[in-house]
Amino acid sequence: MIQAAHVVLHSREPERLRAFFRDVLNFPSVDAGRGWLIFALPPSEMAVHPHDGPGHHQLYLMCDDLEATVKELEAKGVEFTKPVNELRWGRLAAFRLPDGEEMYLYEAKHASPLAGVGRG
Repeated sequence: MIQAAHVVLHSREPERLRAFFRDVLNFPSVDAGRGWLIFALPPSEMAVHPHDGPGHHQLYLMCDDLEATVKELEAKGVEFTKPVNELRWGRLAAFRLPDGEEMYLYEAKHASPLAGVGRG
């Protein structure tokens, strides 16, 4: 049976992105050879949303306290590109990755299959 997911981010600046996930977000990693870092991710959940156009995939990092996490990341020099936005299903902000791309940070309001798993 499936026991995990492997997420791949494509970047024009992979070394900078790897350093960000290692040094700023403090994600544990192993070197798979030649500096190719494979990161452990926090527990995850997946949703399937309807979409009229071509399918696409998104990665949101989740936290339990969005304001506190934004402050912590800003103190480490992370630039937020979208302020905290209150939505029906959660709270959302976006930040700039070192390669210029944007990533979302999300505090869910909905029930989660991760309840009690130790998200955070």
